[in-house]
Amino acid sequence: MRFTFSQHRSPAPSASASDGAVRVPPSRVTLPGALDALERAEALDRAIGPVQRVVRGLPLGRRLRDVLHGRALGHPLHPALVQLPMGAWLSAAVLDAVPGAEKSARLLVGAGVAAALPAALAGWVDWSEQHEQQMRTGLVHAASNALAVGLYAGSWVARGRGRTGLGRALGAAGLCAAGGGGLLGGHLAYRQGAGANKTEPVPHLLEPGWHTLCPVTELTVGQPVRKELGEVPLLVVREPDGEVRVLADRCSHLSGPLSGGEISDGCVTCPWHGSVFRLSDGWNVRGPATAPQPAFETRVSGGNGDGGGTVEIRLPGAG
Repeated sequence: MRFTFSQHRSPAPSASASDGAVRVPPSRVTLPGALDALERAEALDRAIGPVQRVVRGLPLGRRLRDVLHGRALGHPLHPALVQLPMGAWLSAAVLDAVPGAEKSARLLVGAGVAAALPAALAGWVDWSEQHEQQMRTGLVHAASNALAVGLYAGSWVARGRGRTGLGRALGAAGLCAAGGGGLLGGHLAYRQGAGANKTEPVPHLLEPGWHTLCPVTELTVGQPVRKELGEVPLLVVREPDGEVRVLADRCSHLSGPLSGGEISDGCVTCPWHGSVFRLSDGWNVRGPATAPQPAFETRVSGGNGDGGGTVEIRLPGAG
C-alpha cells in the first residue's frame, strides 16, 4: 500500500480513494495540539524556577501543606476549592441579567474574589511539586486565573462606585479568563495527569491469587529492593523481625521510584518529592501524595525455619 499526502482541502476527506491510495487530510492547528504545545514551551522555564522557590519557601508548615494538597481527602483539594469562586461568578453573571439585582451581583463578585485566594494557594502548593511539563501548563493556567481575579476585583470596585456597566463588562471579561483557566486546568488533570493517582492501574494488571516473587535470600534486611511481577514494579523490604513488606514501587504522586528512597521507622520516603508511605499497609503518612500505595500480603513458603524460603505475594482480597 502506498501513502500519498494531499495538499488541498477536500470537502469530505475519505479513508481511501479509487486509485487505492490513502488520502491524508492536511494538518491543521487544533485546540488539543495548541494546549500540548504549552508543555514544550521551554521559554516558561525562566519564570518557573523563581516562582517555585517562592512557593516552596512560604512558611506554611508540613501539616498545612498536606491539608492544601488534599491528603486527608485522598485526592487534590484545589479542584474542589475552585468550585466556590466559579459558582459565585457564574451566579453573578446570571444576576447581571436580572433588573434590580445589582447589589446581590456585587456581593457574589466579591465572594468569588475572596474564595479564589485559598483555591489559588492550594493550586500553587500542588504546582510546586509537579514535573516540568505540567508546571509549564500550570503557570499559564495560574496566569489566566490571576487575570480573572484582577478583572473581578476591578468589577467589584466599579460596581461599588455606581459604574454598573463597567462592572458588568469587567465581570464578563473575568468570566472568560476564568473559563480559559478552567480549560487549562482540565488539560492538566486529564491530559497531563496532574493530581491523578499513578498507582490506580496496579490491581488491574495482576491476576488474583498468590504469586511467587523471589527467594528470601535475595533480600538484605532493611534495604529496599526493586522486583517486578509481570508489568508491575515492586518495592520489597525485609524487616529485622523477618517480615517482608511489599508495595507498588512507583509513587502514587508522580511515579517516583520508591525503591530508590530511604527506609526509616517502618516507612519509605519517595526520592522525588518526599512523600512518605508506611511499609505495613502503604498508607501515605505525608504528602504531596494524596493516595496510598497498593500494599501486598506476603508469606514465605518452603523455609523450614532456616531463614530461607520463597516470598509469595498477593493483593488483599484478590483470592
